Amino acid sequence: MQGYNMKIFKIIYYIFIGLIALVAVLLIVSTFEIPGNFKAMTVLSGSMEPAIKMGSVVVVKPAGDYKINDVITFGEMTKTKTPTTHRIVDMRVTEGVPSYITKGDANNAPDTREVLKKEIIGKVLFSVPYAGYAVDAARKPIGFALLIIIPALLIIFDEVRKIYAEIKKKKQITNHEK
Repeated sequence: MQGYNMKIFKIIYYIFIGLIALVAVLLIVSTFEIPGNFKAMTVLSGSMEPAIKMGSVVVVKPAGDYKINDVITFGEMTKTKTPTTHRIVDMRVTEGVPSYITKGDANNAPDTREVLKKEIIGKVLFSVPYAGYAVDAARKPIGFALLIIIPALLIIFDEVRKIYAEIKKKKQITNHEK
């Protein structure tokens, strides 16, 4: 029975370490620019549900042109302002300059402001549901500390357990030889 418990512990351990690694990768990807002009961003509202869940990470890339039904991320990206991810529902061209009418899938009406091409960060290529919650938590000091401390404690615990098992095994061998 103890062997079965150890197998379950190891499975949980490796899943947890894998999740921590995924969060670390997503944190790095969302903080630094990815080669190829890809950007990863967190969706903070439910306006695009069910297509994109609140708390998802979306990967966007600028496109040459945008068309109706494309899901785009647009707006300023600063410490106080977050970009918006919505679907293009209509488009207008005024004096040769395209502007896009956007709408969140869960919203009843289109956005009140039209979006110019220069404001678009990129077209959404894919999303990772709920990963944004972990990335946002990891951006905070306590979350980042936990991202380091919890895996370290797990590794220390696992190593102490292995050392204890070896000591126990050597004592049994020593007692058996007497």
